[in-house]
Amino acid sequence: MLWHFLTTKVPDREPAAPLPVIPLDVATLTDRRPDLVRVTWLGHSSSLVEIAGHKLLLDPVLGFTVGPVAWVSPQRYTRTVPVTATQLPFIDAVLISHDHFDHLDRATIEQLRDKVGHFYVPLGVGSHLVRWGVATERITELNWWEEARLPGLTLVCTPTHHGSGRGGRRNATLWGSWVLQATTCRLFFSGDGGYGPHFKTIGDTYGPFDLTLMECGQYSPQWAQMHMLPEQSVQAALDLRSRRMLPVHWAAFSESLHPWTEPVERALAEATRRDLPLTTPRLGEPILVTTTTQWPTAPWWRLVKTQ
Repeated sequence: MLWHFLTTKVPDREPAAPLPVIPLDVATLTDRRPDLVRVTWLGHSSSLVEIAGHKLLLDPVLGFTVGPVAWVSPQRYTRTVPVTATQLPFIDAVLISHDHFDHLDRATIEQLRDKVGHFYVPLGVGSHLVRWGVATERITELNWWEEARLPGLTLVCTPTHHGSGRGGRRNATLWGSWVLQATTCRLFFSGDGGYGPHFKTIGDTYGPFDLTLMECGQYSPQWAQMHMLPEQSVQAALDLRSRRMLPVHWAAFSESLHPWTEPVERALAEATRRDLPLTTPRLGEPILVTTTTQWPTAPWWRLVKTQ
């Protein structure tokens, strides 16, 4: 695999120009109406979710590199993000899917540490947070199928086919996906993982979902059990009984050998073929999940690619 990375040249593996980024208006985050459901994709797998009067961050990685050593780690395509950790107001909860560097970023956590009410993580991941200064009483670790409750909102850690590890130690902590279940809306965040029957089980147990944030990118035949192909991401969303899918895990870092726009193009083609509505917001573009009739669907990445 390493030799393949060192010797393979992939055209358009990274964009030729900066990506369009919409700065997040933090003044809007004071809205805590219980019926507001708003999702803002921040790039890669990071999203801000407002639901049931709560503000949640999913896998917040708001720095510009992902890895233990900056100069050999993947670099973010653009030097701006919709919002920095220091710009964010108080966040009720942070949800982590697993402890890989591109999903759990020490610098981001340290900047958020004193403005987060609680951290919800799979088993073992809390040990990283404790080392980085988060108090243990503000961390809840969950096994698969275990639930945590906030007022009006249930969080469920659900299975995924992946792995964990930072540095040389592998699979010492658990990895997972997340169900966010409110009275009027249900969301699903896939985290990372290969395709499998667990998606149908989750869909049968907790679906249907109004929106699923599905991994779509950084795949390879060499690690197909760890990351879905885009067509499998669409199938997984259908298994989940998703009403609409938001492709994530792309448009920030190149961690595999495919063109940077290939994930969303393949997912869009398959979703169109399978009659699954897709939403493709720009980075930082908020989506009003329960009230919108005009979902973002513009293929903005095609304009970047041709610049």
